[in-house]
Amino acid sequence: MVGPVTRGARRLLTDIRPLRASADYRRLWLGSTVSQLGQQMTAVTIAIQVFAISRSTFAVGLVGLFALVPLVTFGLYGGAFADAMDRRKLALVASCGLWASSLLLVAHAALGRESVWFLYAVVALQGGFFAVNSPTRSAIIPRLLGKDLLPAANALNMASFNLGFTVGPLLGALAIGAGGYTFAYAIDAVTFTAALYSVYRLPAMPPQAPTGDELQRPGLRSVVEGLRFLKGARNLSMTFLLDICAMVLAQPRALFPAVAGEFFGGGVRTVGLLQAAPAIGALVAFTFSGWVGKIRRQGLAIALCVITYGAAVTAFGFARALWLGVLFLALSGAADMVSSAYRSTILQVAAPDHLRGRLQGVFIVVVAGGPRLGDFVAGSTAALLTPTIALAGGGIACMVGVLLFSAWQRRFLRYDAEDPQP
Repeated sequence: MVGPVTRGARRLLTDIRPLRASADYRRLWLGSTVSQLGQQMTAVTIAIQVFAISRSTFAVGLVGLFALVPLVTFGLYGGAFADAMDRRKLALVASCGLWASSLLLVAHAALGRESVWFLYAVVALQGGFFAVNSPTRSAIIPRLLGKDLLPAANALNMASFNLGFTVGPLLGALAIGAGGYTFAYAIDAVTFTAALYSVYRLPAMPPQAPTGDELQRPGLRSVVEGLRFLKGARNLSMTFLLDICAMVLAQPRALFPAVAGEFFGGGVRTVGLLQAAPAIGALVAFTFSGWVGKIRRQGLAIALCVITYGAAVTAFGFARALWLGVLFLALSGAADMVSSAYRSTILQVAAPDHLRGRLQGVFIVVVAGGPRLGDFVAGSTAALLTPTIALAGGGIACMVGVLLFSAWQRRFLRYDAEDPQP
């Protein structure tokens, strides 16, 4: 007999119903989780190899720029293609491109080459294929699961990402030490076959045009149509605006190297701990995320989570004990995980299927570009003033931004998961 305490604990713990409900989703999630570890291993390996070749932190910084430009460009156009062709085929082509990129890195390292520009070119190639692959895979999920399971599915997806982000860099460093760059890149190439297999097993997913309409051909006109729809879709627009409040105004990661010594008297290990703290907080939140799928007022939940995120970053700006700083960063990561699960769910449920790929492309641009712009804002503010002002001021600006946008679009706070409106 199961007592009330046990039943309550089960409701609180991670909701894994999406993994049971759909074998296709289960394979997709497992493939993404395994391949995400390999991709994060490659990300840290490329950074280490670029620095080893160039001995320049600026050269390492350029890695992000070479990834960002194709990510933004192809993110918009990749979503347009996802709305105009079979999503399974498109995801398979993009996944093959990512796999081929991994094989290029293996070959480059195995041949003993030391070309920074070759690595930049592969990073750009990966960014372009990822910008097509990610929105396409996200647009696939609503066809595999009912809308009541999407919040739990997106919590699972965020857990997969944070697990890779936390463990992948550590495994990458260990792989380099054990077998060099070739071994580290080879692990990514092998693990990515799991993602390829999961997409290969999906059913056909042809595009769905609105009744009586013809499919829009991918191109600039198609992209503009998606942006025009987003302009009038106030609830969807709010998910992007509130994410920008958090990621642009209150992104603390660029300041970790400075505050590790200034706030906590630590060094490289302290920086690593600060980097890992938000992902650890997200994984803890995921462990107790069974309640996420039961919330109907998802717009209000997003606003509260982003305010919590801003408050945690503000508090981190005044922390001078390492354990306290890690605690506040973990709280920020937990709040961001829940917010992201609901933002993804609203986008998947409220957006019409024939526009879902394009809107997922915009989502990728915001998610990828926002933190990088946030790094610039935080770093510039800290250089002009102090890290404390940059962190506390950014967190307060985030909270104020949420309150102002919520006052402007009060309907968003009443968004009902049972009656999703874009």
